[in-house]
Amino acid sequence: MNNQPIKILLADDDEDDRLFFEDAIEALPMRTTLKMVKNGKELMDLLLTNDVIIPDIIFLDLNMPGKNGLEYLTEIRNNSKLESISIAVYSTSSSEKDIEDSFVKGANIYINKPNDFNDLKEVLKKVLCTNWQYINTSFNKESFLLSV
Repeated sequence: MNNQPIKILLADDDEDDRLFFEDAIEALPMRTTLKMVKNGKELMDLLLTNDVIIPDIIFLDLNMPGKNGLEYLTEIRNNSKLESISIAVYSTSSSEKDIEDSFVKGANIYINKPNDFNDLKEVLKKVLCTNWQYINTSFNKESFLLSV
């Protein structure tokens, strides 16, 4: 059994959302490491550093200043060093277009940011307990949007 912590990277420009996410991750009964960045540029700078420890999963906000999360999703999927990282779009948007675009551009799952702490913990637990290596091979849109 793998006893390594799950390596999580959150890219979100909203400080309150980052702190809420961090509190929920810390409240889960699983081993994790969390790195947070406040925009897509920091995300890509970190991921493209030579000695970076590649995360197991990235939680990517869509609405960030400058280039949006979809643009960074495309950059990640087009980079052979990064293309296999699991990506959860983590957004307040419930727009069908955002969901569809995230699916088409290669996100693994789409999560509407919960406002309730227990709902957030439940969503994070579901996402972190999923073995994305096997899900990716039978990926379908019906299971793409995660709701609590």
